Amino acid sequence: MPEAWVRRPGYNREVIRLKHSAEGGQRFASRFPNASRNGFFRQAAGCLISSLGIGTYLGELTDAADAAYTAAVEAAVQGGINVIDTAINYRHQRSERNIGEALRRLIEGGEFSRDELLICSKAGFLTPGAIPEEGLQPEDVVGKMHSMAPDFLEDQIGRSLQNLGVESLDVFYLHNPETQLQFVTKEEFEERVRRAFAQLERLQREGKLNWYGMATWSGFRQKPGAPGRLDLPRLLELAREAGGAEHRFRFIQVPVNLAMPEAFTYPHAELNGDQANLLEVAARAGVTLVASASLKQAQFASGLPAELRAKLAGPRSDAQFAIQFVRSTPGVTTALAGMSSLDHVRENLGVQEFGPAPLEEYLALYRGEA
Repeated sequence: MPEAWVRRPGYNREVIRLKHSAEGGQRFASRFPNASRNGFFRQAAGCLISSLGIGTYLGELTDAADAAYTAAVEAAVQGGINVIDTAINYRHQRSERNIGEALRRLIEGGEFSRDELLICSKAGFLTPGAIPEEGLQPEDVVGKMHSMAPDFLEDQIGRSLQNLGVESLDVFYLHNPETQLQFVTKEEFEERVRRAFAQLERLQREGKLNWYGMATWSGFRQKPGAPGRLDLPRLLELAREAGGAEHRFRFIQVPVNLAMPEAFTYPHAELNGDQANLLEVAARAGVTLVASASLKQAQFASGLPAELRAKLAGPRSDAQFAIQFVRSTPGVTTALAGMSSLDHVRENLGVQEFGPAPLEEYLALYRGEA
């Protein structure tokens, strides 16, 4: 059996061992010196990761889409992207399995090592074909669609590991936990989060994940006092209760794009007597913020006004402009973009050729300056 692989109980094939490491991130970035000089790689939780990540949300449930995603993930890694984002419900587990096949090819071929890549998945939504037959009680589920029950999360992580063919996830996200706030009180929500965090801390000690966090849609984009809002300082308190000062709640995922800049423009909490936005609060707390929906599900991949495009130097296409806006937002570490084809990968990787926009150039977009 190759050194990179290990047989684990309960798995029907060998799985890729190791997890992302500081040394692996440095090794990966060194393969792409031009991108490194242009600031394409950034620090996150002590590791070096690309400022563009590949997302795997959209797509048909077909063999052709599977093959395209597998090829896109391979090409993305070969081109300098080491952040791979998915979820168990993306394309009903098929996206995880496509990533697993791409990882197998990349690592078996000797091109890359597992510790060079940051592999992230999520769970929370009930997924056809991945609902445990036992252990999930009716009271654990809200809206007939979402759960954060500890045993459910353990089951889902086990399925994700098998789908991906890896020994450990680098980042596991609770998927849209704000969904629960439509059905339970704030007090009950916090108790559910507390139990979930305690389970994730235990699974981290068992080696099934390294870090955890929350991947949200609306929760972190609300002003203080709004219904369904998630409060990062309070969540960090719950994480400390679950895991102590060295807790592993170190990542959040939030939509940031040309139409959804709230993480930058809205106040989130008070820091040193001043109101700070979510990005500032996360940075101060040592939490990595990953931006999802950079292209707003392909809406910004074409059709942007020419006068808007002219406001950032470097991008040659609408998609590159949209990604550049996100990765230039102060406090964003990685901008995720869905890439289901080789053409998408090649176009989006063009942002390696220039650095993030200077702050004044970025802020001018908000002031409507040319």
